[in-house]
Amino acid sequence: MEDTFKRHRQTLAKPQSLTSNDRRHPHDNGDLSTEEGNSEMWNNFSNRFRQVQSVLDRNRSLIQQVNENHQSRTNDNMVQNVSLIQELNGNISKVVSLYSDISTNFSTMLGQENDAIGDETNNRRHH
Repeated sequence: MEDTFKRHRQTLAKPQSLTSNDRRHPHDNGDLSTEEGNSEMWNNFSNRFRQVQSVLDRNRSLIQQVNENHQSRTNDNMVQNVSLIQELNGNISKVVSLYSDISTNFSTMLGQENDAIGDETNNRRHH
């Protein structure tokens, strides 16, 4: 999934030369702030997904340790599992929060894109 975001970021980062025959995107007003905003947005998505992956990798490690402790059946290892499972639960909450942020940011981005398209359409109708 991270590869997909890298490709989108690379696509957004590529400079586009325009000739008189080229057509701009319907809501591209020639302003670089839109492209910079998109690049920043994709960087934000990528960073959030990296954070999610890091927490999931940690959870994988915790689960392995819990399983090993459980199989050993020693008292100390079983007691240690309590804190490991608590960390797992906290990490699950972090993942939920990160995905919630990603969803909110994505919805906001789509709303802004739709607003920009609507503004451009209205400008064309009035001119």
